[in-house]
Order: sequence, then structure tokens, then C-alpha cells
Amino acid sequence: MSNSTDNVNHEKLNYVEFAAHDLKATCGFFHAAFAWDFIWYGEDYASFSNQGLDGGFYKADMNTRVEDGAALLVLYSRDLESTMQKVTAAGGKVCKDIFDFPGGRRFHFKEPSGNELAVWSEQNPKL
Repeated sequence: MSNSTDNVNHEKLNYVEFAAHDLKATCGFFHAAFAWDFIWYGEDYASFSNQGLDGGFYKADMNTRVEDGAALLVLYSRDLESTMQKVTAAGGKVCKDIFDFPGGRRFHFKEPSGNELAVWSEQNPKL
């Protein structure tokens, strides 16, 4: 007999891994910009949890970029402009400025190891 947690998680996305050529800079960026905490497993791997999807970074010279066909992981923000400021203050580089899409707005950024992610929010409320 399986428990209900197994049924809820069965065949669902559970973990994501990113390559990072500079693990310390990458983990420092996500901690500063999004308050992520990491568990280090030696010098070549660090994991994160409780961020909507658990995952980790492993040491490698590659990175994920949409232009190369990589999947785009998208974070949510209640305040897109404020989050974009935190991303740039932490050392991220905005590679697509805020733009509208059906259902919301978003921007794309690259963290210090070059992995591309995005942040989205709902449309601004009508005043």
C-alpha cells in the first residue's frame, strides 16, 4: 500500500540540477538575491531546497541558456521591479528586460555562472 504523499509526488518534477563553473559565486548570488540556503557536498556540489523545486549546482564549465534550447526555469515575484533590482545588486545580469506576455510580465537574467532563468509576475493592476 502506498501512502498519499507518494501518490501526490509520483511522476512529478522533483529535482533540477544546473552546471556552474563558479559554485561559490552562483550560490552566493542565489543567497543574496533570493535568500536560498545551500548544503555543500564537498567542493563540487551544493543543493538547495524549499524553493518550489529542490535542486542543486554541480561544478562544470557548461550552463543553461534558452538560445541553446535549454529549459527555462521561472521564479515568481509579487514585485517584479524590486526582484529585478535584487538580481542586479547580487551580481546577476538582466538579458531580457521586463516584457508583457499573456497573463503577466517577466524578465530573464543570467547568474554568475551564466545559467539563464526568468522571473514573472501578474500584470500591474489597473489604477
